[in-house]
Amino acid sequence: MSAGRQERVGGRVPSVDLLRGIVMVLMALDHTRDFFSNLRFPPEDLSRATPLLFFTRWITHFCAPVFFLLAGVGASLMLRAGRSRKDVSLFLLTRGLWLAFLEVTILHFFWNFNFALPRFLLVLWALGMSMVILAGAIFLPRAAVATIGVVMIAGHNLLDGITSQSLGAFAPFWHVLHVPGFAWPPAVFVAYPLIPWCGVMMVGFALGAVFDWEAGRRKRFLLRAGIAATIGFVLLRILNGYGDPRDWSAQATGAMTVASFLNLNKYPPSLLYLLMTLGPALVALRLFDNARGKLVDFVSVYGRVPMFYYVVHILVIHLLASAFALVQGGEAGFLGLDISAFPEWYGTNLAGVYVAWIVVVLILYIPCRWFANLKARRRDKWLSYL
Repeated sequence: MSAGRQERVGGRVPSVDLLRGIVMVLMALDHTRDFFSNLRFPPEDLSRATPLLFFTRWITHFCAPVFFLLAGVGASLMLRAGRSRKDVSLFLLTRGLWLAFLEVTILHFFWNFNFALPRFLLVLWALGMSMVILAGAIFLPRAAVATIGVVMIAGHNLLDGITSQSLGAFAPFWHVLHVPGFAWPPAVFVAYPLIPWCGVMMVGFALGAVFDWEAGRRKRFLLRAGIAATIGFVLLRILNGYGDPRDWSAQATGAMTVASFLNLNKYPPSLLYLLMTLGPALVALRLFDNARGKLVDFVSVYGRVPMFYYVVHILVIHLLASAFALVQGGEAGFLGLDISAFPEWYGTNLAGVYVAWIVVVLILYIPCRWFANLKARRRDKWLSYL
């Protein structure tokens, strides 16, 4: 190992596994809230949300951007480990298509416990198709990949004025690219359009090079880039100008005014949304550079097997929620992605949601540790697809 590279354990970068583990744990909080909460309105509705409810949703906003960013970093690290561009490109292509297939088959069933329409194209779909795009982009110079990614992130809000209705027969493709909605009603709903998610993955691919830099240079870059992105978010948000379609405003309390300031558009993720989440993520990568200890090891287990964790945690949450519903009201068939179908009698308060979340995370630890150890021991090709 060269003196400039961050210390790697079994070919992995510990700071990346730790950050990814943290966001995977937080992701389970969001999905646990979806399945267990007795509230029937979105936490972003500041007219009804409490500061704690809003924060419970807001903290999970870091999950998807970091997941996409680190997927790009992972592709870069494959090249740094000696694999050819052709080999990495083929892997990204096949794994991306596999993830998109998982989204509309196994994950659809885990979310809903049925195969009924519509099919929701969620994060795995966007992650998979972004990998397919990156499979071609990695043959470009790294600077070109970074530039394309940054332009997507910084410039896509210029497209906000284009509606799917104005495009006629091309409307479905606009849903796939930029505006959530039914691409092919009533069969397919696109919740995660590809722009700018694929741009985030491209930036992550370019970022992967810093893990071969000398330690001091790497730490300075991550810290400065993260602080710059965060300051950029604050300054642009104060102006209520470009970068997000939703303005902030003073609310009845200081806490809710802060909530308004942080209440940004995720579908698709606005420039400010991505600056708000990716800026602190880069700072975290700097702070985690030399993190050690039992808690770090515990959380990093989830970060070493993110796709396995993602697939299994949906099943675990749905099964636990089904048991809870059966005890509470004697039926559970209503549980699924359509929260509007949940009856009024079902659900628990926010404290109960947090208890369920902790239970979910603890249940997942042993299977995740087993699978992480399996991947460390064996080099079977199929393991890299999950």
